[in-house]
Amino acid sequence: MNRKLLTVLLFAVVVAGGASLLVYRMVGQKVAANHASNTVKVIAASGDIKLGSILNASNLTTVEIAGSLPKGALLKPEDAIGRGVTSDLFQGEPILDSRLAPKGSGGGLAANIKQGMRACAVKVDEVVGVAGFVTPGMRVDVLASGDPPGNPDPREGTKVKTLLQNIEVLSAGTDIQKDAEGKPQQVHVVNLLVSPEQAELLSLASTHAQIQLVLRNPLDTKTTAVKITGMGNIFSDGDAVAAVKVHSHGAARPVRTVAVEVINGSKRSEAKFAAPEARE
Repeated sequence: MNRKLLTVLLFAVVVAGGASLLVYRMVGQKVAANHASNTVKVIAASGDIKLGSILNASNLTTVEIAGSLPKGALLKPEDAIGRGVTSDLFQGEPILDSRLAPKGSGGGLAANIKQGMRACAVKVDEVVGVAGFVTPGMRVDVLASGDPPGNPDPREGTKVKTLLQNIEVLSAGTDIQKDAEGKPQQVHVVNLLVSPEQAELLSLASTHAQIQLVLRNPLDTKTTAVKITGMGNIFSDGDAVAAVKVHSHGAARPVRTVAVEVINGSKRSEAKFAAPEARE
């Protein structure tokens, strides 16, 4: 192979390599431009953020999202700074407008109370408060048990009534209160989201009856009419109390009488009187 042919082949290889490199760079820039045009930077949490926290600049970062944006995604830090968090956020999670309290409402529990609703605190026992039985976002029914005033039939004993149904739990935790001797003690408290009318019922029941929370499926929002249950019904198979009522208010028992003969001169007559046990 002569030198001239070798030079031509070497030149062709260099030109082909340069052309390939140029095409590769052009295609790479085109793909990068298309990728950049399909992604949008949104505001996200720089770390785990607890419910009730007030967001500041150190809590925020940005992440790129390709395709359509989630509904309510925030694009500017100023749209999130100073607002309260209404549910826990995790590191790298995009911050949505629905997860934040309105501007100016602050943080804490008050920011989670919906318009027209109230947060009502209910004392619960240690099992409910500590064992994770009730956590924010769950739905519960409220039962009230006690001895109602003016009970028409005291033989039924203590009664229990389903006071409220399908109530949302706002928060669960402990509170420091003082006992009868003035000593501080921990009390487990659950805050429920209720209407003003329901808050009155809860306040009254908490004062004069024992409150118990019953957990329900969050997807089960149906409310049903539940009859009041008395202690007498539990130990009577449901019908013995009714039988007692029939016996006491049903047909009158036959009254035994005593006949007495009365002699007045030559006249005789008979008088009937109720027996002493019949009068009782």
